[in-house]
Amino acid sequence: MSLEQAIRELGDQARQASIQLASVSSDTKDKALQDLAQRLNDSREEIASANQKDLDAAELNGVSGAKLDRLRLTPQRIDALIAGLHDVVALPDPVGEVTRMWRRPNNLQVGRVRIPLGVIGIIYESRPNVTVEAAVLCVKAGNAVILRGGSEAFHSNQCLAGLLQESLQSAGLPSHAVQLVNTTDRTAVSHLLKLEEQIDVMIPRGGEALIRFVAENARMPVLKHYKGVCHVFVDAEADLDMATSICVNAKVQRPGVCNAMETMLVHKQVASDFLPQVAKALQAEGVTLKGCPQTVDILGCDLATEEDWYEEYLDLTLAVRIIDSMEEAIDHIHHYGSQHTEAIVTDNYGNAQSFLQRVLSSLVLVNASTRFNDGFELGLGAEIGISTSRLHAFGPMGLEELTTTKYIAYGQGQIRS
Repeated sequence: MSLEQAIRELGDQARQASIQLASVSSDTKDKALQDLAQRLNDSREEIASANQKDLDAAELNGVSGAKLDRLRLTPQRIDALIAGLHDVVALPDPVGEVTRMWRRPNNLQVGRVRIPLGVIGIIYESRPNVTVEAAVLCVKAGNAVILRGGSEAFHSNQCLAGLLQESLQSAGLPSHAVQLVNTTDRTAVSHLLKLEEQIDVMIPRGGEALIRFVAENARMPVLKHYKGVCHVFVDAEADLDMATSICVNAKVQRPGVCNAMETMLVHKQVASDFLPQVAKALQAEGVTLKGCPQTVDILGCDLATEEDWYEEYLDLTLAVRIIDSMEEAIDHIHHYGSQHTEAIVTDNYGNAQSFLQRVLSSLVLVNASTRFNDGFELGLGAEIGISTSRLHAFGPMGLEELTTTKYIAYGQGQIRS
């Protein structure tokens, strides 16, 4: 069987599994997820062994720093996966929810009810925990899923996908509801993107090059989880100690994720006081600064290039720009940002409200870290990622965003005249 035929078979199997899964009870789906939580706990050594193979290969290939951290499955991250599974089980099942009912003049009762999207394809890089996080959300929302992880996490993904399929089978669900593209051949992605009859929506998660490739070549709709060029704007009326705390957290707490701050914008009225203070705190955490000419004059850091303002570093590097006004800050965000996450630090209520209204990213915060753009942190439960597309879903994609609605109607013999 050719690779193209093998990928098409995955699609056919997923389509059949999605039909079965769409009408499965919440209890049955939750049983599979509870079983998976136990298997993850019981299989820690197996998972660690598979993950170590990927880590060893990555180090041989020169991968280091935040990128290597994204690949690592620590005991704490396994704990987090297990806790996340229990959280998903506790969430209400959106499938079958009637979102609205209304009665027509002819007494026909019309409504809308939530149904699964169908088959979801997910193409992602580096983080093997996505294999579990994405799959369990798809299953809970009644969808089949085809996973194509990065080659750097191949052994980890194989191990985790195997546990997922075992749990589905133990609950009496089709194992093909979760499938992993079991090859590192990059042409598999091209074949996957042609399965418009089998896959209802494609979700790419990774670097800019991957997302652009998927968006340009997919024959099915694409929900873009685009790069996170996230900004914090320190206003002229900011509490500078608060601003320092927020900026350090936004950059350092976990630099290799999409909601980490990549550019810090500082109002010129506070730059001379704030920049030395925040630079000392950031540099103590290993952050390298690149700045505009005025920032270089104050800090003596490297000069930022035009490309730096577009950059998603995913590492301990930060671009810094001094700006003349909030208007200029908002213009910068609209020009260079990716509509992911932006924050303002200010004690001025009017400035805060103006920033909230005019900045069009998926989450806009006042006096809080960009790291809060996360399903759990916003009280939405687990999420499959942060959508930067505005159609269908914008921001954290949880269970509800993995469904659509269909219309239903109850009649008493009505016919159309």
